[in-house]
Amino acid sequence: MASMDQTPIVCDLAIIGSGSAAFAAAIRAVGLKATVVLIEEHTIGGTCVNVGCVPSKALLAAAEARYRAISQPFPGIRTEAGPVVMDELIEGKQTLVDEMRRDKYEDLATAYGFTVIHGRAQFVASGELMVTFENEAGASQREVVATKIVIATGASPTVPPIPGLDTVPYLTSTTAMELQALPEHLLVIGANAVGLEQAQLFAHLGASVTILEARDRIAPFEEPEISAALAKILGDEGIEVVTAATITQINHHQGRITLTYERGDSARELEGDALLVATGRRPNTQRLGLEHVGVEVGSQGEVIVDEQLQTTNPRMYAAGDVTGAPQFVYVAGLHGAIVADNALLDAGRSIDYRTLPRATFTTPQIASVGLTDEGAVAAGYRCDCRVVELSAVPRALVNRDTRGLVKIVADQATNKVLGIHLLADGAADAILAGVYALEANFTVEQLATIWCPYLTMAEAIRLGAQSFTRDVAMLSCCAS
Repeated sequence: MASMDQTPIVCDLAIIGSGSAAFAAAIRAVGLKATVVLIEEHTIGGTCVNVGCVPSKALLAAAEARYRAISQPFPGIRTEAGPVVMDELIEGKQTLVDEMRRDKYEDLATAYGFTVIHGRAQFVASGELMVTFENEAGASQREVVATKIVIATGASPTVPPIPGLDTVPYLTSTTAMELQALPEHLLVIGANAVGLEQAQLFAHLGASVTILEARDRIAPFEEPEISAALAKILGDEGIEVVTAATITQINHHQGRITLTYERGDSARELEGDALLVATGRRPNTQRLGLEHVGVEVGSQGEVIVDEQLQTTNPRMYAAGDVTGAPQFVYVAGLHGAIVADNALLDAGRSIDYRTLPRATFTTPQIASVGLTDEGAVAAGYRCDCRVVELSAVPRALVNRDTRGLVKIVADQATNKVLGIHLLADGAADAILAGVYALEANFTVEQLATIWCPYLTMAEAIRLGAQSFTRDVAMLSCCAS
């Protein structure tokens, strides 16, 4: 190894990773007057800004703009859209990513005054935290000595063991957003949030798309009414959806990908020129050497933590996707703040997921908070549920897009609202009203009578609550 300064780097809090959880922990720790070091092997900013939320939602917005130009429903308006110049679209996306990474990560590290070390962190057999630096002169190492340590290394796309997949130049959610040419026919394995978003993204850009899902419905963790409605919407847009599909073989020949799957008693083949694997993400713990410091991991590689996000090593904590928690950037951010308080102040803070919202940015969007019908029954409730189609929602009518629905899940015994589920344009914004309702432990009656601005999509939630006691189709536009 090349020689370099061998003096240990000493700090109050060492954070492995530099994504949302890591930065939230660092910012909070600096506010507590702690000295902080972040260690990042790859690009600063982690998943969200580099290969996750920011680039994917930027491309989704672009694709939706094109699709709306082709399919807008308003009489008297003429719009059109030509072919996509893919390399320009990707270049624009990358410019935005670079700007946000600089403004929200690199410059913030400087402003707050914590140190970012670019190298690979690993616990060695003797228990020390070592950082390996690679450069033209070779590799060198330096020890980091910290009072407390936070593991915030995120997660990466996972790939299922499908025969032949390792011989195919498949895409993941990361590499799909770097394509310089639009596929002619994209095959997508997986119909949860990432698979659905990416499938519709490429379809709206002009590609032919087929989605394959092993379970019996798409969006399998949402309400079945939402799954069915979204499947119809995708079909109406020309996207082929195949559920209950077991993929048995994938082959690649002369630029074409052949996928064989079984459905029921029959075997079928699909052919395309690109394949996207969107089957989940696995925590990044493989090369950390956690076994040397007594940090236990679970069956999926996730760091095992208690309610305070402390690992099985008392001086080490973990935050964000690496814990196996719901993989949302806002979960990672809250985790980061909590671990800083707990590590530095012994604050004993824990996290409550009861009113955690979740959103899938398809068109229309899926957004939910609280229990599903099935989840409520499993939790011991006797459920009373209502579904209202968007054809009863004035905002949807004036938008000339009534695709979607709202479903309210309530406790039959107390009328307490247990869950709110939306498939609608703007659902990810409207669901905040549902978060507040669950936080306040609203009953259906309270949700049905609270103030709500007219001609908003959030009104769908209020109408859903009103449907427990009246036929909302028989209300005038702004009746209360």
